[in-house]
Amino acid sequence: MAVPPLRTTGAPSGLLDVASPALVPMVEPAAATNPRTRLPHVIAWNLTRRCNLACAHCYISAGPWHSAAGELNTSTCKRILDEVLEVNPAPVLILSGGEPLLRADLEELAEHASAGGATVVVGTNGTRLTEARIRSLMAVGVKGVAVSIDSLDQRYHDRFRHGEGALGDTLAAVECLRARGLDFIVQTTVTRGNRGELAALAAWSAEHGAVAFNVYFVVPTGRGDRMRAMEPDENDAVLRDLVGLERIYRGRMMVRSKCQPQLMRHALAGDADSPLLNYETRCPCGIQYCRITPEGKVTPCPYTPVTAGDLTKASFGEIWDTSVVFQSLRTGALGGKCGRCEFRAVCGGCRARAYAEGHDLLGPDESCAYEPTGQVPLIQRRAVTYGTAFEAELDWAPEAAARLKAIPSFVRGVVTQRVEKFARERGYERVDLDVMVEVRRAMPVDFSKRLPFFLSKDGER
Repeated sequence: MAVPPLRTTGAPSGLLDVASPALVPMVEPAAATNPRTRLPHVIAWNLTRRCNLACAHCYISAGPWHSAAGELNTSTCKRILDEVLEVNPAPVLILSGGEPLLRADLEELAEHASAGGATVVVGTNGTRLTEARIRSLMAVGVKGVAVSIDSLDQRYHDRFRHGEGALGDTLAAVECLRARGLDFIVQTTVTRGNRGELAALAAWSAEHGAVAFNVYFVVPTGRGDRMRAMEPDENDAVLRDLVGLERIYRGRMMVRSKCQPQLMRHALAGDADSPLLNYETRCPCGIQYCRITPEGKVTPCPYTPVTAGDLTKASFGEIWDTSVVFQSLRTGALGGKCGRCEFRAVCGGCRARAYAEGHDLLGPDESCAYEPTGQVPLIQRRAVTYGTAFEAELDWAPEAAARLKAIPSFVRGVVTQRVEKFARERGYERVDLDVMVEVRRAMPVDFSKRLPFFLSKDGER
């Protein structure tokens, strides 16, 4: 199906509903018969706009003044979860907010998703994450938690998060996570005020046992629209630093950029063996990833306010397969310098930022310092990347095949390829549990003490 690039005029206001007659149809029925060629490997669900903080950069403009009015109720959420699992039986599901711990049914929803086959992660500011709450989350199958730490300087963190004592509460939560053995990710939003702290924050995160250190670059949406983003040259300098930090902590903690896929260009230039290159692209929005709002709207990502569909009116599968927004992101040609860039297959720019700054989902990402000439041949991604399938060619023992199936879908292809490559190099004709244990250190990310939540099976830590 030929899908025109989705372009709009005028400044966005809230969620842009592309069902508006002035724009394009939200769901095109003729596309419903197309075979599913893409899976939603990661789904972020903003369960609420309520929050005990009011962070300066919040893309959803969450805060304590919001009420539960308009949030999907528990039964509707369960119905949507079932629809998601029909499309992908093994996604990574990120339950977030606002502050998701304010939802009284968070554990009930997490248990429903986990029992259905999803790998469930909770994204929280960390201030309400007590030991008792950690125990209750683990009891219902939550495999990991993402906490926000923007500085180890209490004054900066608390001011940025608009909450007195926020840093102290979050650091206490990290100690509880360590004590209980629940995997956690540290999330940091980089600004001019804390960019000099990133190395120290990464070191602190690794020392305290984080499985990943994610650095977010501000997208001007929600309250982030009031912030002055860093200049392209500043972004580039941070990305170079992140490539270096990734190399330092490889095998111990992942280091990644978020909303700045230009990291791929730096990884290619500085480290051809970087596991960062196992990503198909650093901007998976609408391709392998989507977001659900508290009201049930589906968008390409949390930072993109363009509505691809409404789950109160259509099923998740129908929206994922037929939305013009998603089809445009998957098949449309990028414009501007992103369209002529030789890194467009491995980077492609941040689609949320292109929309926020130019009202064009397929437009250029002007936060990038690189100026392509359009004369350099396209740089191809790896044949098998996160999110792509790799059909097993060796004989797999039933127990090994079952363990592989339990791994989230987005890493399964890469893991399958790596395990079989390892087995062939050693003359093994069959993959069993012993081979899978042996191959652990040959996986894209090698954690010497235990596997993180996205690679482990219950009981194997």
